[in-house]
Amino acid sequence: MSVSDLFNPLTLSHGPAMRNRFMLAPLTNQQSEHDGSASAIDQEWIRQLAQGDYALIQTAAATVEPGAKAFVRQLGIHSDEHLPGLAEMAVSLRQGGALSAVQLHHAGHRARPELGGVPAPASSDTVPGVKALATEQVEGIRDSFIAAAVRAEKAGFDGVSVHGAFGWILSEFMSPLLNNRTDKYGGNTENRARLTIEVIEGIRQACGPEFQIGWRLSVERYGLRLAELREIVTEILDQELIDYLDLALWDSAQIVQEGEFRGKTMLSVFTDLPRKGVRVGAAGKVRSARRAGQLLEEGCDFVLIGRAGILQRDFPRRVKSDPLYESPELPVTAQYLREGGLSERFINYVKGWQTLVY
Repeated sequence: MSVSDLFNPLTLSHGPAMRNRFMLAPLTNQQSEHDGSASAIDQEWIRQLAQGDYALIQTAAATVEPGAKAFVRQLGIHSDEHLPGLAEMAVSLRQGGALSAVQLHHAGHRARPELGGVPAPASSDTVPGVKALATEQVEGIRDSFIAAAVRAEKAGFDGVSVHGAFGWILSEFMSPLLNNRTDKYGGNTENRARLTIEVIEGIRQACGPEFQIGWRLSVERYGLRLAELREIVTEILDQELIDYLDLALWDSAQIVQEGEFRGKTMLSVFTDLPRKGVRVGAAGKVRSARRAGQLLEEGCDFVLIGRAGILQRDFPRRVKSDPLYESPELPVTAQYLREGGLSERFINYVKGWQTLVY
């Protein structure tokens, strides 16, 4: 495969096809209103991205409940009051030719009380003084994910991305380190994956036949076990519960250092699986046309652009015009981001990433 293959269309099991193989990763930016409504700054950010030739653009993580917050000025989708701003986003993305997805997020035990978040741990020993969620509360959170997806469809989005990465609630429940429950949501691998699968199945049942469902999965840290995750992914791919799997890797070229998959790339542990009609992509230091093309050769159907998309909102367009294109060297200055059109709120957030901004 060559870089030019990145611009071949890609069909999905539901809804419209992706016009190329570039998907924007969901990027936390802390620039929404305090009540979760999309701000004017959010709308400008989306308009910039919509002109960048992405095939599918995901929003920042959006809270499915008021108490699910993990970030200052986090986007929300837990109330119909959020619909006008979300609908404006969806229109901008459609006008730019991109498919659209809201990333559905619940912070779980990492919800921040100082922001109005309510820690919701799988187990009683995770957060001092906070009891594990009761079974009925877990089911309520499941239903909140589903209701948020219905809201996204009502706002005009093509689909949603279910956030199952980085130790947030769905990832937390899959972790044997963070989940020692004894009800139907704890214990063996099947039970610990139950919440994720019920969320996905519930969204499929509640939304229209063309609605697209993605699932973002991280496979490192938080007590996650690679073999178990492979087992869970195998089931979800086999049942074709989702349209696309978004593998959130810290480095898409990372080699597994121990266990039964030692010596393999982390990516190949999942791209080697039969996937039927599900599309599989990966994020993780994809900062050049060459690396994006390599990921297709390594078994990905599409690539996810993260930090390179912060530096240049039109990364796909630049790759199309220059098959040797490379994203600017990191770190960059805050002034560089400012001149590129990034908001002060976004810049203040990424200043905490020393590898990105100095």
